Amino acid sequence: MKKLLLSISLLVLATLVLVACGSADPENCLGTAKDAVVDLECREITIAMENAYLPFNYIELTTGEPGGWDYEAWDEICTRLHCTPVYTEASWEGMIQAVADGQFDAAADGITIKEDRAKLVDFSIGYISLEQRLLVRTDETRINSIDDIVNDESLKLGTQSGTTNYETAKNYLPEERISAFETFPFAIQALIGGDVDAIIIDDVAGQGYVGENADSVKLVGDSMSSDYLGFIFPKGSDLVDPVNQALEAMMADGFLAELNTRYFGDSFTLTYDDIGPGAYGEE
Repeated sequence: MKKLLLSISLLVLATLVLVACGSADPENCLGTAKDAVVDLECREITIAMENAYLPFNYIELTTGEPGGWDYEAWDEICTRLHCTPVYTEASWEGMIQAVADGQFDAAADGITIKEDRAKLVDFSIGYISLEQRLLVRTDETRINSIDDIVNDESLKLGTQSGTTNYETAKNYLPEERISAFETFPFAIQALIGGDVDAIIIDDVAGQGYVGENADSVKLVGDSMSSDYLGFIFPKGSDLVDPVNQALEAMMADGFLAELNTRYFGDSFTLTYDDIGPGAYGEE
């Protein structure tokens, strides 16, 4: 009888252990079901980013660790949705199409909300508005605004291909007067080297380059365009509404404002000298 009772006790204990183990969240799952705005039950969310775009996403050279606005924002989103972020490195060129094709669940890379892009992917609500400005060499005296470039056909304008900065450039100049580069670092090198006379860039990214090359480049002129940024998802994704709810909660309680102040304010001092090449490193 004692052996029977012992066996039953051990069986009950083993069952309780299995239930407890089965109810535990996976190691990288953030948040809790109890506190979630929407409970995604530790679902893995693959999020594409370049790891080469200050201040949104990067890999610090000194630590080898990823960082940036996108990482902190998505960690907080998953904390509020009880999900598991899986960060995946991808180059900007082709990123939107890759999300549209379902290769990633989302992408976070400072992506401007645009009508033509919305035909391919779904956007979250906008989380910040950025200005587009001109970056020129420090000794440049001919250019104070985009009109100076428009009116002087000898001046050459550059920017990154496939971006809203390139679309803004086309609003002012014919394409034969615009030099398109795969990445902004290539455009910066061309500017410093004299191959182009100015580039159009988001002001936040431009500040990063000014910090890195303060003796070589400077921002000039007023904003040429103000654009809202959002995350992108495959068309019809069931993640759009939960992510929007998380973003709205982050706006309401001040988390997003604090995050924006840290990454888009003067306290952010990281430069492109401090980060690795990300998706553009050598194979």
